[in-house]
Amino acid sequence: MSTSTASALMHSPRWQQFYQLTKPRVVQLIVFCAAIGMALAVPGLPDLPQALTMLAAVAGIWLVAGAAAAFNCLIEDGIDARMKRTAWRATAKGELSRTQTLAFSALLCAAGMALLGVYVNALTMWLTFATFVGYAVIYTVILKPMTPQNIVIGGASGAMPPVLGWAALRGDLGPEPWLLCLIIFLWTPPHFWALALYRVEDYARAGLPMLPVTHGNDYTRLQILLYTWVLFAATLLPFLSGMSGWFYLVSAVVLGLGFCGYAFRLWRAYSEALARRTFWFSIWHLSLLFAALLIDHYLP
Repeated sequence: MSTSTASALMHSPRWQQFYQLTKPRVVQLIVFCAAIGMALAVPGLPDLPQALTMLAAVAGIWLVAGAAAAFNCLIEDGIDARMKRTAWRATAKGELSRTQTLAFSALLCAAGMALLGVYVNALTMWLTFATFVGYAVIYTVILKPMTPQNIVIGGASGAMPPVLGWAALRGDLGPEPWLLCLIIFLWTPPHFWALALYRVEDYARAGLPMLPVTHGNDYTRLQILLYTWVLFAATLLPFLSGMSGWFYLVSAVVLGLGFCGYAFRLWRAYSEALARRTFWFSIWHLSLLFAALLIDHYLP
C-alpha cells in the first residue's frame, strides 16, 4: 500500500479499517479464480439456478476468505507493526482490539459458511472451511514463523479457489479443478518470493524466515527462475488434457514466456525495481491466464 493511502487510513472510519483487514485485493483474486472454476464446471452458459448458485458461492467464498485475512491480521499484529508495508493496519496500530478483530473474523466466517451450506452444498462449505484453517492456522500460526518453505507448503490452501468453484456447481471433484489448483500452487512461490526480495529487510526485522532472509538473494532468484519454468509446463496441462483449446494455449505460452523472461532477467542481474516489476507481472500473469481459460471455454 502506498504512503498516501496509509496516511489516509490514519483517519479512516471504523468500517474502512475493518474492510482493509479482509485484504480486498488478495481476496478479489481468490474470488476471481473461484468464479473461473465455477464457469468451467458448466458446459456453456449457466442457467438461472446455476447463476444463483454461483452468486451465493462467490459471496460465501468472499466472506470466508475475508475472515481468514482478518484472522491473519489478528495473529500477526505484532509482526505487522514492525514491517513498513503493514504497519498502517488498524490491528498493528492498536486501533482495533484483538477481541474486535476476532469477532469480526468469526462473524464473516460464520456468515460465509452459512451461505455455502444453505444455498450451495456441503462439499463446498467444508472445503472452504478447510481452506480457512489451512491459511489462517496452519500457514499463519505454524508454517510462516517456522520454515523458509512456508509459502510453498502453505500455498496449497491459497491454490484451492478453482476447486471450491468447481465443487459449488458440480457437487463433486474431477481432475480438471486440480489442474487449476496445481497451476496456482506452482505460481505462488515465485510470485511471493519476488515480493520478499525487495521486502527482505522488513521480513528480517520481523523475524520471519522467508527464503531471501535465510538463504540469500542469489538462491531466491534461482528458485524463482526454476519455479517459473515448472509453472510454464504446468500451464500447458489444460490444453494437453483437452480441457481447453488453442486460444488458451497461445495465451499460456505468451504469458508463461513473459514470466520466465522476468525471472531470467532477475536471476542474471538483481534490482529492486525489477523485483517489483516481476511481482506485479506475476499478478497479471495469473489473472490473464484464468481469463484466457474463461474466454476459451465460451469460444465455439
